Amino acid sequence: MEKHNFVTIADLNKDEIMYLIQMAQEFEKHPNRDLLKGKVVATLFYEPSTRTRLSFETAANRLGARVIGFSDAKASSVSKGETLKDTILMVSNYADVIAMRHYIEGAAQYASEIAPVPIINAGDGAHMHPSQCLLDLYSIYKTQGTLENLNIYLVGDLKYGRTVHSLIMAMRHFNPTFHFIAPKELAMPQEYKLYCNQYGIKFQEHTAFNEKVISDADILYMTRVQKERFSDLMEYEHVKNVYILQNDMLSLAKENMKILHPLPRINEIAYDVDDNPHAYYIQQAQNGLYARGAIFSYCLGITLEDIKNDKTIINSKY
Repeated sequence: MEKHNFVTIADLNKDEIMYLIQMAQEFEKHPNRDLLKGKVVATLFYEPSTRTRLSFETAANRLGARVIGFSDAKASSVSKGETLKDTILMVSNYADVIAMRHYIEGAAQYASEIAPVPIINAGDGAHMHPSQCLLDLYSIYKTQGTLENLNIYLVGDLKYGRTVHSLIMAMRHFNPTFHFIAPKELAMPQEYKLYCNQYGIKFQEHTAFNEKVISDADILYMTRVQKERFSDLMEYEHVKNVYILQNDMLSLAKENMKILHPLPRINEIAYDVDDNPHAYYIQQAQNGLYARGAIFSYCLGITLEDIKNDKTIINSKY
């Protein structure tokens, strides 16, 4: 299997998405292996991250790879004025694959065009977050038993939320019905609504957020209002607490409904929701470990058959 970049989920067809989900299933069964022994993974994070960086690094470590990189660009030669191009070319000398988060939209695409090694987009500005999208798809598949014909409600910051943008593109293969719930200041951008129309994706828009509006949801996908994306802090203060999911709002929820959130949470999900059986966002984050193991394998040319026939599985007692 040839090596691949993983820059946008839109590059993947339906079969490729399901193939990656099958890979993630294998890594959930046996997460500890020496499958990537001898490989070096670089993680370059120009923006802060907890779950994405740690799950990429943990996935690499659990699969036997070594990890290099930085979690703060100020601690690298970027602080001296080194360009993205030079950083990527230099790190390509040391690593077999690069996972990169950057604040500029399109940075990962640019890196993939110049790097001699595969590039994984760990988030580029308000644009795309394909690895989060794959773990979201895996979480939806695990909880619903399918990706087909689901009612998916996206709530909160739909303007700057790169996770919801990626999810729309990935779900185009599976006949979803989307419900966009946002204040007008954070409404889904027109380009993604046009994308829905182009691919025949059904959607409705709402500004109300209550138990009746969300009663038909299979997936309730909450998002954080991202302070770092606002140039006007007064605008942020105006919208930051518009939608808060309270436990009593789940009284009419379908039995199969699960609540997802890319995290971090600020206050858009009340803490008493954590104990509700509909809550799935902590397990969702754990699924990132298996999804990112699948992404490393895909990028490095390792096949599903290679994973199934892997003789390097380490059986841990923990």
